[in-house]
Amino acid sequence: MTPNHNLFVALSDAFPDELDTVAIETADGGEALRYSWRDIHRATAMIANLLDWLELPPGARVAVQTEKSVEALLLYLAVLRAGYVYLPLNTAYQSAEIEYFIGNAEPSVVVCSGKNFSWVSRIAFKAGTTHVFTLNEDRSGSLLERAAHHSDRHTPAHKAADDLAAILYTSGTTGRSKGAMLSHDNLLSNAVALKHYWGWSAGDVLIHALPIFHVHGLFVASHGALLNGSKMIWFSRFDPKAVTARLPDATVFMGVPTLYVRLLGEPGFGSQACRHMRLFVSGSAPLLIETFNEFRERSGHTILERYGMSETLMLTSNPCDPKHGERRGGTVGFPLPGVRLRIVDEHGRRCAAGEIGGIEVNGPNVFHGYWRMPEKTNEEFSTDDAGTRWFKTGDVGRIDADGYVTIVGRSKDLIITGGFNVYPAEVEAVLNELPGVAESAVVGVPHPDFGEGVVALVVPRPGAAPDAAQLIAALKTRIANFKVPKRLFVVNELPRNAMGKVQKNLLREQNQALFAD
Repeated sequence: MTPNHNLFVALSDAFPDELDTVAIETADGGEALRYSWRDIHRATAMIANLLDWLELPPGARVAVQTEKSVEALLLYLAVLRAGYVYLPLNTAYQSAEIEYFIGNAEPSVVVCSGKNFSWVSRIAFKAGTTHVFTLNEDRSGSLLERAAHHSDRHTPAHKAADDLAAILYTSGTTGRSKGAMLSHDNLLSNAVALKHYWGWSAGDVLIHALPIFHVHGLFVASHGALLNGSKMIWFSRFDPKAVTARLPDATVFMGVPTLYVRLLGEPGFGSQACRHMRLFVSGSAPLLIETFNEFRERSGHTILERYGMSETLMLTSNPCDPKHGERRGGTVGFPLPGVRLRIVDEHGRRCAAGEIGGIEVNGPNVFHGYWRMPEKTNEEFSTDDAGTRWFKTGDVGRIDADGYVTIVGRSKDLIITGGFNVYPAEVEAVLNELPGVAESAVVGVPHPDFGEGVVALVVPRPGAAPDAAQLIAALKTRIANFKVPKRLFVVNELPRNAMGKVQKNLLREQNQALFAD
């Protein structure tokens, strides 16, 4: 029989021999809940058996929009175990966004928070989804109620390495999101590479304070701990004071720059709290050099910055082991083992050291394409003379003489704020539909807390006088909060070049210091 490449098998095989030891401990206040490795086995088996009982078609998608909880993580593992495809959705998404995702992915199962059941189920059933369950933060909901009636034993589904394991939606420049298809091997190969490169070892304990609807929290953090058989101290929401209090009990912390800024704002944070820590990892957004330096001074630890994206998982990392080099602020380190990265010019020719160009990558971690978008998939890959396919990340960077990769910008005007991707065209499309708006331009500028802050400039229609605060309020009812501009200005006109194209570089320069204070 061919080997079973189901990611769940690899993760569960790494569980410690003593299954009754603590795997996950909640830390949000109140009485801590402790889940053993045996609990993970049993709970995922029951949910997987429920999914099997539903008689879903092969390759069925399970879309999930719930608040962070240990049970939500168990649901993810159960979907893998049953051999279906997991589709995480940001909890900030509003009805129009959910309608698009469900319509595009056509999931057989949707799981949502109980408070959203009425409108989510209406969208799902209209799109043809057969089953809608609820799952709440307090371990209630119809999913667990139904799963409780099923056996706590389950044989993991047999999967090939290239079988689809997850679809992650990433924003598109036209406002149409694309579903990046990730296989079991994509996920496992990256987890194994990070386990070795970041030196995961016996005794490591992870503080998990990230959301679990994107790569960093769901894959990088969770897979890292599970594949190492390491305990997780679980926060459903990041609280700098509470996290600081638990740092002495941990060795590994992963966060986005926003979390590090907030830790530095906590009076109790310092070298004493970090005395047992081994590794701090930052990603998902640019880390300001001021934050990098201040953190090192306060904690005695140097943050390890890395680089990845939904389509590729992790691509590069600053060294963990000093023998591989120093951790350099402002860089994202070296390509991970098994990953090939090159910088090319507009003609596809490899750039020399220090030259800026487009970043292209190749490796077992690179996704298989965009869901139901074969033409878009082909556009995003190039082929070299040897026939090797390279994914065009859309990011712009350089590699210095020592091999360190630096991201210097992003094509297509992508904004990364607080670890989330925002494409200006999507926000502009909504803005331009609001009363009194003739046109708009959205840019990202440096922000000390979020890495980048979203800024909008609006040109009014003749005779109209739109109010900035009212426009922002209207946006909050239409798009996820992280996409809503932090500042909005009504202006007479937008700067344009001779071809009539809006010069967003000028807008970024003009607003460069907007959040400096």
